[in-house]
Amino acid sequence: MKHLTEFVAQHKQDNRCGIFAVCSAHPLVLEAAMRHAKEAHSTLLIEATSNQVDQYGGYTGMTPADFCRFVQQLADRQHFPRERLILGGDHLGPNRWQALPAAEAMAKADELIRSYVAAGFKKIHLDCSMSCADDPVPLTDAIVAERAARLARIAEQTCIERFGEPDLVYVIGTEVPVPGGAHETLGALVVTTPQAARKTLEAHHHAFELQGLNGLWPRIIGLVVQPGVEFDHTQVIDFQPHEALALSQMIEASDSMVFEAHSTDYQTPFALQQLVQHHFAILKVGPALTFALREALFSLAAIERELRPAHQCSGLRDVLENVMLDHPEYWQQHYHGNNGALRLARNYSYSDRVRYYWPDQDIDDAYSRLVDNLANEAIPLPLISQYLPLQYARVREALITAMPHDLIIDHIQDVLRQYHAACLGKSPQI
Repeated sequence: MKHLTEFVAQHKQDNRCGIFAVCSAHPLVLEAAMRHAKEAHSTLLIEATSNQVDQYGGYTGMTPADFCRFVQQLADRQHFPRERLILGGDHLGPNRWQALPAAEAMAKADELIRSYVAAGFKKIHLDCSMSCADDPVPLTDAIVAERAARLARIAEQTCIERFGEPDLVYVIGTEVPVPGGAHETLGALVVTTPQAARKTLEAHHHAFELQGLNGLWPRIIGLVVQPGVEFDHTQVIDFQPHEALALSQMIEASDSMVFEAHSTDYQTPFALQQLVQHHFAILKVGPALTFALREALFSLAAIERELRPAHQCSGLRDVLENVMLDHPEYWQQHYHGNNGALRLARNYSYSDRVRYYWPDQDIDDAYSRLVDNLANEAIPLPLISQYLPLQYARVREALITAMPHDLIIDHIQDVLRQYHAACLGKSPQI
């Protein structure tokens, strides 16, 4: 995509320039992102992850073509220009099929790449860093690079067959953080060394040469490394620029590549700005956005309880808790402790396993009733001040309405504003 290669060139001239990727399939999150990008007159990068969306449907039930249509239809409803949308595929490789032998897992990854590219995704993160059932642990850079080059060749062929020209951009890297945040309690993180990053690049360059893919190297715009940022269920490790200084200087030798920073959710606004300025110029954000959605809904549920008798309330929080208990597969392997600790984690964890449950019909019905209950009568301003203080200030300034939908969207945009400001080298306007 021309916009992304131009963005990298711009960052090489001005290291305050960055771009962020919205990694979510939730319609309210995507609506918030589109409305924000529309007001900011900016391009919007939306990414689907291989466990969300694949040729079989992923956990969202959407194939890449389904996801593309879903995003485009949402953009049309928001009057957001399709030409300002960029779709990216995240962690594309054998991630979903690690329990299979490598030959079977990679055959499925081949089809995954074909389906993403054919659907119109233009930013492709090649992630073959995980070991399959019959692989050594960990994989060598050479094996990872060989598999990435194999997928890149398929992507290029598919793009030419489908669109007549190879206009994809790629992100590579072997030190890839776990999608959605760490599964274990975090200790100290080890920042990728410049030597390890160079070794990764050398291995990929050699593998791409063997596949006859030298011509696409300038379209590899991002390298995924560990800059020393991560989050688990209850804590965040913030970016420390001095610890990543040698790494950040290493990428300055490339004219066409920056670092892509995963797991930047919950970083402070200053840390986000520092990441961009140290060449971690592509910022990925996902769970923090659905975490903000959950915050807004819990706040509205508290307001609802103040205004309605119990028998008229949506019971959103109780419905959500019951569904999570009845279907524990999305959180059971991630949260640990006694019943109290598990309840807190289900509701408030930074890793936000709640996001897997919003499509449930019972939860959706409770959400609709909550919004209807609060949309049919004016919400008293003191209650908005109590439960959504930032939105209260904007309601008072007539920047948004006191309607529940607007309050939800604006609360999600509190996160987006931080990323947008960091990518402009500015302080966020809260």
